[in-house]
Amino acid sequence: HLLALVYAQFSAAVSLRGLEAGWNANSQHHYHLGSGPLVRSTLSDANKRRPVALFAETFSGVASQLDRQTRRDGAEMVKLIDATPIPLGKLCDWAKSNGRIRGLKMHVVFDPKADYPGILDITDANVNDAQIGRTITLEPGATYVFDKGYCHYGWWTAIADQGAVFITRPKTNMRLDIVCQHSIAVARGDGFTVVEDREVRLASKGDSQLPVRLRRLLVQRTDGKTITLLTNDLERSAVEIAALYKARWQIELLFRWIKQHLRIRRFLGNNDNAIRLQLFAAMIAYALLRIAARTFRWE
Repeated sequence: HLLALVYAQFSAAVSLRGLEAGWNANSQHHYHLGSGPLVRSTLSDANKRRPVALFAETFSGVASQLDRQTRRDGAEMVKLIDATPIPLGKLCDWAKSNGRIRGLKMHVVFDPKADYPGILDITDANVNDAQIGRTITLEPGATYVFDKGYCHYGWWTAIADQGAVFITRPKTNMRLDIVCQHSIAVARGDGFTVVEDREVRLASKGDSQLPVRLRRLLVQRTDGKTITLLTNDLERSAVEIAALYKARWQIELLFRWIKQHLRIRRFLGNNDNAIRLQLFAAMIAYALLRIAARTFRWE
């Protein structure tokens, strides 16, 4: 079943009929794969019934091979957290909407140095990002970078309690009091300039909800626009923190590549289980390509 769905990714199959025809036309390879002819009805039944957890665990096992080659101390580990929408057509009337799209969301934790995408979960589109973020196993010393959709004070506190760092953007309605101002030794970075660096605290009666020392940075991009960053990192320079947040574009590139080169826009089934299996098969295919690239030095 897994081999067939990965083959569908590499052969650009857009239907069960096309997948069956392509697979069976290459019978000379079946022996080496330990497989036989593909029957469309059998594959359709497997797509409806096979537990998604099996494919999720398989993806974790395959993708973790990317991470083994770049093991680092916690202080050197950077984890980019984000989610990408998976819009589904009108045929999937069971799919839930978040007000913008009807479909699913794929939540990913991405290590840019190891090129290691660890999927957290595939959820309905209306599931809050912060709810999924709280399921991450936190690693002491690591740096977690995410956008304002992952705003949850209890989770931020848990990150700090683990000796880890978070870098994010505050919501516009988040009121902060200034504690002190930091001097900026080096203000200019690659494509941005840090114009303000201040230590702040949450300005509300619920201070106990976020008992963490915070820094607020105001960063101006080359196009003139400014963004505000919030972090519990009191050690790195302002430019280093801004550069780490800028690195979030790498997870956007990952999502763009996946949607351009893998088959996650058209699906081999219209039921929830079949779509989730195909998404995990696509990510397994991605991990296999990255492993092959490293093995044969295509990069």
